[in-house]
Amino acid sequence: MIVFLVILAALAPVAWLLWTIYRKDSAQPEPSKWLVKAFVYGIGSVFLSLAISMPVSEGLGLSIDSQSYSSPIEAIADAFLLAAIPEELAKFCMLWLLLRKNPFFDEHFDGIVYAVCIGLGFAAFENICYLFGGIEDGSWLGVGIVRALVSVPAHYFFAILMGYYYSIYHFGIDRSVKTTVMILFAPILAHGIFDSLLFCAQVDESLGGLVLILFIVFFTKLKKRAKKRLVELMSQTQNNKD
Repeated sequence: MIVFLVILAALAPVAWLLWTIYRKDSAQPEPSKWLVKAFVYGIGSVFLSLAISMPVSEGLGLSIDSQSYSSPIEAIADAFLLAAIPEELAKFCMLWLLLRKNPFFDEHFDGIVYAVCIGLGFAAFENICYLFGGIEDGSWLGVGIVRALVSVPAHYFFAILMGYYYSIYHFGIDRSVKTTVMILFAPILAHGIFDSLLFCAQVDESLGGLVLILFIVFFTKLKKRAKKRLVELMSQTQNNKD
C-alpha cells in the first residue's frame, strides 16, 4: 500500500502539469504516441545526465548527494556543474533527437509541448527516486508535498524556456546567435540559480531566512517569465493559422 501511495504522490503533480500543457495545445494536439515517446525520452535523459555529471563529479571531487556545503562557492558549483548543466544538456539532446524527424512538429507551440513532456519525464523519475528514499524515515510525504509545489513545476518552467527558444529558432522567427545560445543558456541559468539557492541554504542556517526570501522571489519571477513565453508562442501559433 505504501509503495502505491508513494508512486501516486510522485506522479500526481507530473500528471497535472502534463494535462495542463496538453489542454493548452487542444486546437491541434500532438499525437499521443509522440507525447508518450517524449516522456520516455525524458526518463532517458536522467541516465544521460548522470553519464555527463559523474565524470565531472569524480574529476572535481564534488558530490551532488551532499547534505551540507562548506561554502556558497561549493554549493553553487554543485548546482551548476552537477545538476543544471548536465541535466539541461541531456534534456536538450533528447529534444533534438525527438524533433529532428518528427513530422508533427509543425507549429510554434509544439516545441514547448515536447520540451515539457521531456522535462516532466525527467521530473517523474527524479520524484520517484526522492520519495522512495524517504520511505524508511517516513519523510516521503513531506518531501512529496514540497517537490509537488516547487521542484516539479520548476522542471516545467525550465522546459518552457528551452522549448520557446528551440521553436523560434527552428521556425525561423529569430536565428540570431543570441537565440541559438539561449536554447541552452536560459534553462541552465534558471536551473542553476534555482538549485544554488536551495543548496546555499545548507551552508549556514543563519542565512536560511534570507535565502528563502530570495528563492521565493526568484521562483515567482521564473514562473512569470515562463508564462510569458508560453503565451507568446501560443499567440504566434494562432497568428500563423489566421
